[in-house]
Amino acid sequence: MKANPGGQIDLNEVVGRNEIIKQIWDTIDRQSIRINAERRIGKTTIIKKLCAEPISGWVPIFQDLEKCHTAEEFATAVYQEVDGFLSARQRTARRVRDFLKAMGGTEVKGVFKLPTFGAQAPWKEILTKAIEDLVEEREKHDERPLFLWDEVPYMLKSISDREGEPVAMEVLDTLRALRQGLGDKGLRMILTGSIGFHHVIHSLKRQSYANSPLNDLYPLEVPPLDSAAAAELAAKLIAGELIPTKTPKAVVEAIARISDGFPFYIHHIVKALKLAGREATPDAVEAIVSRQLRDSNDPWELNHFRERIPVYYGKDNESAVLGILDGIAARQQPVSVNELLAELKGTGTLSDREQLIGLLKLVEQDHYLSRDDHGSYQFRFPLLKRWWMLSRGL
Repeated sequence: MKANPGGQIDLNEVVGRNEIIKQIWDTIDRQSIRINAERRIGKTTIIKKLCAEPISGWVPIFQDLEKCHTAEEFATAVYQEVDGFLSARQRTARRVRDFLKAMGGTEVKGVFKLPTFGAQAPWKEILTKAIEDLVEEREKHDERPLFLWDEVPYMLKSISDREGEPVAMEVLDTLRALRQGLGDKGLRMILTGSIGFHHVIHSLKRQSYANSPLNDLYPLEVPPLDSAAAAELAAKLIAGELIPTKTPKAVVEAIARISDGFPFYIHHIVKALKLAGREATPDAVEAIVSRQLRDSNDPWELNHFRERIPVYYGKDNESAVLGILDGIAARQQPVSVNELLAELKGTGTLSDREQLIGLLKLVEQDHYLSRDDHGSYQFRFPLLKRWWMLSRGL
């Protein structure tokens, strides 16, 4: 196995994810899922593995929706995927084809050309009829369709920015209606994304959106690899890269610990060990990580954790969120709400307790922080805390 930081991982080389994949298949039998996970933790690799290796009776369709910026683009992308899937099996997306022909679509020598839509594209009808066609056809074969949609929150934010919050709300409501209306016929969805769903819903609720469009989805979190799986991945990469070491157990344990179990960081560490051309030791691992965290070129893309703050929380809350994270990072022990509030009041950053609690909840949902049994806060991942302190000069 070769180190491939940031690249497409061979699905035969996925390590430590059998249990969560089993949990997903067990859950999807009863309801659809939304996957909550930090970026670079491997959620896209997991859903691609679900698509490539489905259990009997399921027909998975994977789509990356990052390229969809309008409701019409989303509906058209789903239609084209469904139409291609059915065509490969000598079937036709009948409902949606009839609808599109009535709208001016034409078919020449077996190639169907979509009509040109005006300002009000009938995206809802296209989306609904395409999915109905797929469900009906698969039901004949006692199969259940499973849409695996990646970057859904990113798409919803793009739709909201370009077409307005009401359109994004309608997309969410339409997907929920499809799950409810066709769920007893086997339709399931797995929605994932690197922007938390809670940010999208929070933004829409500020625009008087009262629905709960995701409450029928089971929230499933993708955790980092446990220590054994992280060490296994590191060992396979070191062996595959032919990196010499006299203390292999100590080296892989050091990599597993310092990477917090993120496959992305494990691949980066092993790649750096390979490029160094020296014997791998725990000290060499520590030196590499220290150098990477200080590198102004940000090879691990950690600056994303700083850059996304004004995007996720708004410019008005940027100073408060930075104050929260700085205050927690600078302490060795978990910090209580009262301690944070006193500090933020003292610096004139934030004085409202309810606002602080609300921001802490969002920051925790974004995996910066975790709470202990007493309700005090600390950084969830030691590696992120270490980088944060370096980057912020704490």
